[in-house]
Amino acid sequence: MTVELRDLRWAIVAAQHRSLRQAAEVLNIRQSTLSRCLRDLEHKLGAKLFERTNGGTRPTIVGQEFLDAARHIIEETESITARLKTRSRGESGRLTIGVHASLSAGNLRATLVDHRRRFPDVETHLVDGSSDHLISDLASSAIDVAFVAEDNPRWNDKSLSVWSERIAVALPEGHVLTSRDIVHWSELKHEPLLLPQRGPGPEFLKLLVARVGCSDPCRVLHHDVGLDRLLTLVGAGWGVLLALEGATGAAYPGVTFREVHDSEGPTRLNFRAYWRQANCNPSLQPFLDMLRERYPDLPAARGPD
Repeated sequence: MTVELRDLRWAIVAAQHRSLRQAAEVLNIRQSTLSRCLRDLEHKLGAKLFERTNGGTRPTIVGQEFLDAARHIIEETESITARLKTRSRGESGRLTIGVHASLSAGNLRATLVDHRRRFPDVETHLVDGSSDHLISDLASSAIDVAFVAEDNPRWNDKSLSVWSERIAVALPEGHVLTSRDIVHWSELKHEPLLLPQRGPGPEFLKLLVARVGCSDPCRVLHHDVGLDRLLTLVGAGWGVLLALEGATGAAYPGVTFREVHDSEGPTRLNFRAYWRQANCNPSLQPFLDMLRERYPDLPAARGPD
């Protein structure tokens, strides 16, 4: 015969109150119903769980052992149930986010901080990479959502326009361009340019070619290292580095940032969030809802619904 969770709960309440009448009142059932349930439970187990006297109902030694195990079962069941409920609502679990820019300042940092504040039980895992790398990771379900600069023609699934970031140039301390409030693209033509192979490096090079007006605008030094190492090289005088405004929130020895302008003012890169419509990770939807809440004036989404 099967022992139900209800039987365990009723037996625990009966032991707590030491009175079938009081326990029945708490459970909002008839005393006779509770008494019959406990007798049936004893019959199923083949053991006497309670001593019934005029002074009340008390657990036997065997009954106390059974009730200790019953409490553990109930606690574990309730804990698992609560975890599954929060997981199904996306309030816990794991979310893998592809990032394409620095987190020291700006909208990406603010978005991740807001998400962690709202959903502290969601484990967030960040993956860095170039635009093409992150799009490939999305297609293979290695990541759940990616923030990528500029529109990506390779993607025909869901995306959301989120924010734009101004472009800055990191200059070595004492560089002639540090004396100016802004730098124009033409002034970078003869500078050795440190270019990351991850992140928005390819987008920076396209912009430089377009703004300077030639296919080989300057000496490009490719490095497959992170932004912090590249900025260290800038501080050591190895060259200049194009970066997004999100990178300017941290101080690096010997490095000065200046905005890069064209004829119309600050140059910006637009960002989109990309994800797969078929992604069934429950933690993704609350994250997307938060994005739409933070950027309400932008189009809700692109791609088939």
